[in-house]
Amino acid sequence: MSGILGQLEQLARETKKSESELMTLAFETGLRQLWRQRALDRYLRRETSREEAIADAGMEWVELAERQREAILQDIEWARGR
Repeated sequence: MSGILGQLEQLARETKKSESELMTLAFETGLRQLWRQRALDRYLRRETSREEAIADAGMEWVELAERQREAILQDIEWARGR
């Protein structure tokens, strides 16, 4: 069996955890990821402060987002020939 159900069954076998336990973990992990992405999106659109973004997403993620934004801006400038 392939797909998500197959992956769930394989994880259950390999981790010795129940499928419901894994589903709860997957939900929590996904929700944390969505919250972090929301915080970073809001920060990069200047809708929230850097401090708030750090509180919601963590310093490492904010710094990564800043580096990625800077790289994109540099690429745009290069493409424009400046």
